[in-house]
Amino acid sequence: MEHATVKWFGGAVILAALLTLALALHSTPGSRAPLLAEETAETESEAATEAEEGAPADTDLNTSADAEASATETEEGGEKKQAEPLKWDRPRFEDRKEERLKLVRVYIEERRWGIQVKDKDVIEAMRNVPRHLFMLARDSRLAYSDRPWSIGYGQTISQPSLVAHMTELLELKPGEKVLEIGTGSGYQAAILSELTPHVYSIEIVKELAKQVGQRLQKLGYKTIKTKQGDGYYGWQEHAPFDGIIVTAAAGHIPPPLVRQLKPGGKMVVPVGPAYQTQYLVVVNKDKEGGIKTRSVLPVAFVPMTGRVRRGE
Repeated sequence: MEHATVKWFGGAVILAALLTLALALHSTPGSRAPLLAEETAETESEAATEAEEGAPADTDLNTSADAEASATETEEGGEKKQAEPLKWDRPRFEDRKEERLKLVRVYIEERRWGIQVKDKDVIEAMRNVPRHLFMLARDSRLAYSDRPWSIGYGQTISQPSLVAHMTELLELKPGEKVLEIGTGSGYQAAILSELTPHVYSIEIVKELAKQVGQRLQKLGYKTIKTKQGDGYYGWQEHAPFDGIIVTAAAGHIPPPLVRQLKPGGKMVVPVGPAYQTQYLVVVNKDKEGGIKTRSVLPVAFVPMTGRVRRGE
């Protein structure tokens, strides 16, 4: 605010009049208009949402139901309205519920050694997904032991504690987009769909890809999109992804997956030679696109097939 030197010309009345006139000029309407316009434009820009990108018709093995979009913040009467939580259909099962709860309590929540999971949303997801419905009928009675099982075609369903740990490492938030390489039985994809409706999964084995697409639809996991193909190349049509999880071991981290990872995103991938010592690796891409990796623990996964196996 500018300061003026006021000369005394004859009394307090003249001084008061001058001060009143200065205040009136300083309060001229319209002085804040450009700033208010900019603020309104920013609010409207933040409130805009993008339409969800649809999967190519010739690659989808299941039809994804549209998840309810979360409400963006809106300005009403000068006050911002808090965004509503994201909502989508997640099936619930009572069959063998007590066994699921015991599995989570003993092998995930109260574990004193090895893998420890603390994320409450991941723990709740593990409680809700019925593992026995993703296994071969002959093995389903053993579904709630903490160990991997064969699902045929040389593939396995991972042990629940490792599924929970890998999911926790992704640090997914509702509404984020995640890509899974190696759908297998569909169990890991179902766990991911408890955290976000935007789950994309690729299975290279044609027979498994067909089976899992039908299984997920039948069980009600309708927001998961699957396709048959070589996961080494990712799913470019839906990139970039906030998280990528690989459920088969590769000799190296596939460059196409790194490119499809969004800045600020994470990839969890087992790295190492087939049937030898492998390590679970977390890949972080920073906001500038820089890559950092860290090894978490030794693991044993079936090898990734396709291009990475052929060594091309």
